[in-house]
Amino acid sequence: MNIKFSFLLAGLLVCGFVSLAQKPAPVGLQLYSFRNEFAKDVPGTMAKIKELGFREAEIAGTYGLSLPDFRKLLDQNGIKAISTGASFEDLDNNVPKVLAEAKALGAKYVVCTWIPHGGDKFTIYDADRAIDVFNTAGKLLAENDITFCYHNHGYEFQTYKDGTFFDYLVENLDPKSVNFEMDVFWVKSPGYDPVALLQKYHKRFLLMHLKDRKPGTPDSNNGHSDVESNVVLGQGDVGVAAIMKQAKKSGVKHYFIEDESSRSVEQMPKSLVFLEGLK
Repeated sequence: MNIKFSFLLAGLLVCGFVSLAQKPAPVGLQLYSFRNEFAKDVPGTMAKIKELGFREAEIAGTYGLSLPDFRKLLDQNGIKAISTGASFEDLDNNVPKVLAEAKALGAKYVVCTWIPHGGDKFTIYDADRAIDVFNTAGKLLAENDITFCYHNHGYEFQTYKDGTFFDYLVENLDPKSVNFEMDVFWVKSPGYDPVALLQKYHKRFLLMHLKDRKPGTPDSNNGHSDVESNVVLGQGDVGVAAIMKQAKKSGVKHYFIEDESSRSVEQMPKSLVFLEGLK
């Protein structure tokens, strides 16, 4: 074998090894993070997500593709849909639709991220309506091997009696059919500690959104905040390292980075490096 060919072969083997041995990301991705990129190029964006090492995803729409075509694209890139979103309205009026979408994507979890309420004020009426809808829909989904989770968004931490509306929701949502996805940003935003909440409600948070907040960002309990306050994990004031340590003890099963900023593509590799360094 001549020297030139030997070097060429060695180079190919090295390239192939790097590709085959690419280390999977330590967590999944909420695909909404790349919504702007998906709007321009769905296949190319999915390939980029694969390139970053993501093997698990939470779905937030199919960007113009049919459910079967989107599932095919996920499969082609070796990405598994762990969870998918569902609107409050569909959970209230059309659970068969929610179930069919989850099954088509191969997702085992369905997540609702918003409880309708008027203005910035969350009320006991809103909470009680959600409890009724979620317990009913959650039971139907559980009967079909789909786990339902509610994703907090900040307004649930408005004060109610001796605690918060979030406490009221946890107490009244049946753990056999309704659990939670903790968005750590939206626990920190209204001034609460994600670690303390994980400890208080052990094994109720099955999913988690990992997101960090620029230090100095004003607190908010109305579910709204500047998306540009999302920074690289570990560079904000949310306390992601301590959260990850507690989350494993508290029964969180799947984690998804959600970066809603306009810099998500640039920030994502740095967030992954931070998470890798926690091990």
